[in-house]
Formats: sequence, structure tokens, C-alpha cells
Amino acid sequence: MTSENMLEKCEKLLKKHNQGHLLTFWQQLDDNQRQSLLLQIQQLDFNVIDGWIERYVKTDTPFKLPISLKPASSYPHQADKGPTKRKYEEAARAGAHLISTGRVGAFVVAGGQGTRLGFDGPKGNFPISPVKNKTLFQIFAETILAASQKYNTTIPWYIMASPLNYQQTLDIFGGSNYFGLKPSDVFIFQQGTIPNFDFDGKILLADKSTIACSPDGHGGSFRALCKSGAVDDMKKRSVEILTYWQIDNPLVKVFDPLFIGLHSLEKAEMSSKALIKAHPKEKVGNFCLVDGKVTVIEYSDLPDELAEKRNADGSLAFSLGSIAIHIINRKFIEKLNCGDTRLPFHRAVKKIPFIDSAGNLVKPREPNGVKLECFIFDALPLATNSVILQTVRSEEFAPVKNADGLESPQATKQMMTERWAAWLESAGAAVPRKPDGSVDCVIEIAPSFAIDKDDVEKKKSRIPEIKSMDRLYLA
Repeated sequence: MTSENMLEKCEKLLKKHNQGHLLTFWQQLDDNQRQSLLLQIQQLDFNVIDGWIERYVKTDTPFKLPISLKPASSYPHQADKGPTKRKYEEAARAGAHLISTGRVGAFVVAGGQGTRLGFDGPKGNFPISPVKNKTLFQIFAETILAASQKYNTTIPWYIMASPLNYQQTLDIFGGSNYFGLKPSDVFIFQQGTIPNFDFDGKILLADKSTIACSPDGHGGSFRALCKSGAVDDMKKRSVEILTYWQIDNPLVKVFDPLFIGLHSLEKAEMSSKALIKAHPKEKVGNFCLVDGKVTVIEYSDLPDELAEKRNADGSLAFSLGSIAIHIINRKFIEKLNCGDTRLPFHRAVKKIPFIDSAGNLVKPREPNGVKLECFIFDALPLATNSVILQTVRSEEFAPVKNADGLESPQATKQMMTERWAAWLESAGAAVPRKPDGSVDCVIEIAPSFAIDKDDVEKKKSRIPEIKSMDRLYLA
């Protein structure tokens, strides 16, 4: 097809779908810019986009609380006795077997930048460990390497970057020799994007030849895993299960045999870890049951009367908070990519820079448009079975998101030190503490020394005396 025919075809397509403005600056573009713009337009499914515009862009439909809404059930963090203890022992063995036989892979979503942290670059490259200042990427890479050695297997790592930081992420790993991992065992790929819209449903231009787009959210990972070839790579390796987490939480127990084993024994397709919420309106999603299916209701959508509802013993009725730690079956990912299954979009009103009709770049001071993204937890109701395992905040949830205050580097580093101190104390070591009970030193345990508390117990003879104000690093 000639370029003239391609242009004519695009003009008709855009006119039909009320998006003709995308070619406003055609005469001002050079050949490369024209080719790029036509390619962008051809990649858009306007029949689908028209539906998005009517459902999500032009209409701000308020959330409708499901009629059949109940608190979700969960497995406790640990079981000390009885049938549950025996089941946990069986599950831990099953999970360890799945890891050691190469059927478990690691999957992190790492598309975010460190902007809110005052950091220029991918958030995964943010230095966070208390003593050695290791980056998030390095911590997780060393964890995967240590787990591969512990279980005598090779664990592949799938990393979803965004178009904004994909090349930077590749450069970081290449420049760091993949932090000791084999490059062939690290699969870095891009998530998809969604056009940005004004409030009338017109697609915005970022410049005269580029459609303004944003990443499609962590829920887009299902499509990206398939489209990138990551799922095909999993098949070749006989990987059946992915452990999923988000890059900003360095306390994640990436390989939890108990969690993996419970998921497997219950024949679940997608499972989750949960925290007991600190208070009724904590800003985490709420695990609920809707028509018998595990569903996450966002904290802003759960009415106060339900958020504050109490059981007879005084505990919160809706107590389980989502912390973005999941297990996902490879076959479930494939199932979601068959046919027209698509996770719902969430509408976000934002300030979106754009090119106006005169060709000027506008950086709005007020929200001027809509970005759409989908969330991974919206796949939970589509799973035939789903397990929820409680975890403990101090052991597994310390995201670093803000420059100061809550979820800041200072707070995260302190939580990392506190967890490692608890591991050492569990092994019989004496850790100096201040009068208020907080740790009076700085501690960092490298994954090569221990990736869980039990590993520390096995190496307690290598733990030195710890004094106040020490900066202890164990590797």
C-alpha cells in the first residue's frame, strides 16, 4: 500500500471515529514523523476505544457497591497446632518442591519512576538497603540468586518496565552484569499503553506527530506477559506459577513455600497475601467476597459503615487489606488472553500536557483530561479459586513511595533493620535496643546470608556480637 493510500485510509478511519484532529499538523511533519504517526494510528482499535470513551471518559460513573458483599476468608499467618498446622506443613513441603523443580518464576512490575522520591530514574534503581545502600533491583536480584542456590534450581525473573523506563532498565542491568544473574534468566519487557483523552473523548497529542499515551496499569501485565513472549519463555522452562510483587516493597518474601503450597493444594488460579488493616480506613484495598468470588474493593469505595463494622470480638469485619503480593498461574494468564476478556478500566482525571489546535504545547494547571488504567486485583474474581494468606506488616510490607514521612526511605530502612533484628533475636542473638524498644544499631542481612528467618537460625554461629550504634552487614 502506498503512503498516499495509507493516509487516505487513516483519514477515513479517523473521521468515522471523530478523531480527525490527529492529522491536524500533517503538512508540517517530515517523512519519518508521518510514518510514525500513521503507524500509531493503525495500532489503535477504534471500535474498542469508542466503547472506552462512552463508558469511562465522557461518563464519570460512580462506583456501585455490589449487593452480595461479604468479608473474605483467609488463612492465618501461622498455625501452631491441629489440622491447620498439619496442612501448613504439607503446603510448605509442596511449595518447596515446586520451587526446587523449576516450576516457579518471579515477576515484578517496575514501570514507575522515582519522581515522588525526588529521584531521577526507574524506582527499581533507588538505593534503599540500610548499610550497603543497595538498590531495589539489586536486592531482588540477589534474593532470586540466593533462592536458586538454596533450592538448587534456576528461577527466571520477569520484569515489566514502562515505555518511559524500559531502556533505562536494560542499561541498569547491563551495566551491573545483571547483579550476578545470567542475562538469559532475566526477561525485561514493556507494558502496554492507552491513549489519553480530553473530557469530550478526543485523543490528545503529546507533540505534532505523537499520540499522548500512558502505561495501562499493572493490570495490563496479563496482556504484556503474552505479547512480549514472556509466557512462551515460561512454557519452555516448564514454569507453572509466578510470584508477583511491586518494585517498591523491599520486604516482600518473594519465595514463600507456604504461600505457594497453599495456592497449589487449593488448586487456585490467582492468590493473594493480606494484612490485617491498621484502622478501618487504611488506604489499602479490601478483600471481599462478591457472589462467592474474591474481589478487592478500594478503600475509597467501601462505605464507612462497612469499613467500621466490627465482629463480636471487636475486630474489623472487613479487616483484610490488599498489599499487591500475588501468585498467578501461567495457564490463568493464558486464559485471560483468550477471546475478548479484558479487565475493567479505572478512570483518573489528570493534568495532561498536550498540543493545542494552534500547535502549542500546553501544560495545564488544572485537570484537563482522563487517563485509563487497569489494576491486577480485578483479575481475582475471574479465577476459579483464590487463596488469601495473612502476613505480618513488620515482616513483609514496607513500600518506599514518598520522600518524607510515611512510606519514606527513612521509614522503610528502619523497618528493614527491625525485621532483620527480629530474625537475629529469633536465632538467639542479642540485639541492642533503645528504651522505647527500637533497634539501637543498623542491620542489613544480604540475601546470600539469609532470605528468611530459618536461614539465619542455620547460620547463628556466624553472627558476631552486636553493639549499640553498630552498622552490621551479614553476607
